[in-house]
Amino acid sequence: MPLAHYGVTIGTFDEFHRDPSHQYGHWYHGHVRLNTPQGVYEAALDVDAPAVTGVSYRLVDDLRAADLATVRALPDGFHPLASDPGSGALDYARSPQLRNRLWVARARTAGRALARTLQRPAIGAPAFGPDLVDLIGGWLAGRRIGVRFFPWIASNGDNALDVLEPHLRAASRIYVFGQAFTEGLGVHDVHQNQGDPPGDHYAANGIWQDGAVVCEHPDGRIVVWQLKFNTQTLSTDEHGNPKLP
Repeated sequence: MPLAHYGVTIGTFDEFHRDPSHQYGHWYHGHVRLNTPQGVYEAALDVDAPAVTGVSYRLVDDLRAADLATVRALPDGFHPLASDPGSGALDYARSPQLRNRLWVARARTAGRALARTLQRPAIGAPAFGPDLVDLIGGWLAGRRIGVRFFPWIASNGDNALDVLEPHLRAASRIYVFGQAFTEGLGVHDVHQNQGDPPGDHYAANGIWQDGAVVCEHPDGRIVVWQLKFNTQTLSTDEHGNPKLP
């Protein structure tokens, strides 16, 4: 079944450390401690292994406060989130603020506008007017056309944590999405929680329940650190299971 205790823990940075690389058990973790009114929460970041390329990370670093408005309005502490887009939950494949394909929609809109600009004059319109260069130049003058692309980077566990650590230490507020511990103050499953193939983790697949670490910087910039295992896919159906070919 999908995650039963999905939500977000919000607080300020307290401490960060990693499992000893020679004594970390079955999975290797980074540990983020957050100050909250309820006490210090621990976020356990499962990154597979310190020196094995078993995960991929992604850093989205162009967001602002409005992109996180729903959860930014919440007080510090842990908050359960419904697995739907209106709750503030994250979905690596569906959250608009995390998707690379935003530029495709912009290009489509831009193409339609340009086509309208270049249409033949209507019957009865003046025979003379701006030439093609003037038309295109005027159309482009007030528009910003950009490509938004944040790649997934295959990595070992330590490198994935190296990318995150400076943002943790610089953040004025931190949001950790994942599943709450059943005992004690903490959260885990801070990674993609859909797209697992048949096996041990298949039953936990679901949409709008992905984990991530979101760091809000003092200047208002928001950085999202995403993590997925290399056995997972982002091409999922409405249940979060891998789409069939």
